[in-house]
Amino acid sequence: MKQFKTILLSAFSIIILFSCKEKQEQIPWANLITNNSLEGWSIKGGEAKYIVEDGVVIGTTAANTPNTFLTTNEMYSDFIFEIDFKVDSTMNSGIQIRSNSLPFYRDGLVHGYQMEIDPSKRAWSGGIYDEKRRKWLHTLENNPEAQKAFKQNEWNHYRVEAIGDTIKTWINSVPASYLIDDKTANGFFGLQVHSIGKNKDKLGKQVMWKNAKILTENLSQYTTESPLEPIITKNNLTVNEQKSGWQMLWDGKTTNGWRGAKLDVFPDKGWVIENGELIVLSSGGAESAAGGDIVTTQDYANFELLVDFKLTPGANSGIKYYVDTEINKGPGSSIGLEYQILDDDLHEDAKRGSHEGSRTVCSLYDLIQAVPEKPIKPIGEWNTAYIKSIDNHVEHWINDVKVLEYERGSEEFLKLVSESKYEKWPNFGLLDKGQILLQDHGDRVAFRNIKIKVPKAKKKKNGK
Repeated sequence: MKQFKTILLSAFSIIILFSCKEKQEQIPWANLITNNSLEGWSIKGGEAKYIVEDGVVIGTTAANTPNTFLTTNEMYSDFIFEIDFKVDSTMNSGIQIRSNSLPFYRDGLVHGYQMEIDPSKRAWSGGIYDEKRRKWLHTLENNPEAQKAFKQNEWNHYRVEAIGDTIKTWINSVPASYLIDDKTANGFFGLQVHSIGKNKDKLGKQVMWKNAKILTENLSQYTTESPLEPIITKNNLTVNEQKSGWQMLWDGKTTNGWRGAKLDVFPDKGWVIENGELIVLSSGGAESAAGGDIVTTQDYANFELLVDFKLTPGANSGIKYYVDTEINKGPGSSIGLEYQILDDDLHEDAKRGSHEGSRTVCSLYDLIQAVPEKPIKPIGEWNTAYIKSIDNHVEHWINDVKVLEYERGSEEFLKLVSESKYEKWPNFGLLDKGQILLQDHGDRVAFRNIKIKVPKAKKKKNGK
């Protein structure tokens, strides 16, 4: 009987094995490395060399050159991707997904999500890094099983599922990362040879990849469950932001830290919180439906501010800074320097202003026009505004690209103010500190990921 059970179990195992093999063979994978060539791929960034031998892409380090990437010519959004790789134990590398090289972004620098290849003692292979943007998004110090899965000086296997705002990774079949983030929805793949600078010991080191294959259709049939708890970046600080002193200015759930510009409390109408978004509703010009501007309950002097915003067609709003709601208690919006938020194509304000173009999106409202070539995303998509004001030097950015800068209090600034609608306000824009304001202009606009960084106070001489 025992012998019979053993035979039966063996037979069952063989059936399962052939069934799995048959299922695997039925998956309609498309190969990304074909014809034993680099056809369909291009080199970006540095000057490391890539060749193909027997279906294996080999990247070799070069001295005095930045990171080099062998990238697909085709762009991909949702996919399941698998690849084998082997890396020299002294090297660091990675595989880019949903990445881009755009002329307006740091002169074409490759940027985007990277599946880390890390043979060091840290062992974060399979973690998710945001190349040339936000740095680490998903580290592996709390995932020892994935850290142990990497095989030194051997072939390793990656699986990546990128569907919608969710990215999951596996290394040698062990779950590594589970990230929910919607920064970039589309881009190329890239195989990285890391820069080595002048390090002669790393000259000529190799990274190898093979069996790169992809699925782009009917993905729900082939997805894999991950037991990991997801890291969610929406209304949360990234790893690097936590380390560098950023704080959430809005918690994504409550009205804590904010109040009405004309009130001591948050407005009971005109604003709603839905799905982690702080939304000013359309009032259609009806004052009875408007909630009015909202401001922070704290004042800020030097700061860096990040705000995601999403416009509806024809909408107008703004982010004001150095606001003092006590100065203007009358009707209208509180006075302050304003990062303009506007649908330039549909709103007539884009064609008006004291200075040409100074009411277009990202501009310093009515004073300084943002550069016309802005990487603004279409209406209905999220854009990230960044305002930096340190020691009166102010910068406006949109989606990681600087679009204007100026000096508060300079002769040029004061001249612009004297020629604008703000001429009647004494010392406009010159407050030492003030509130941050989100404007209710009667149009539906959504905000999220509101974060601020306040630099540490400089130590005075003699420890005073």
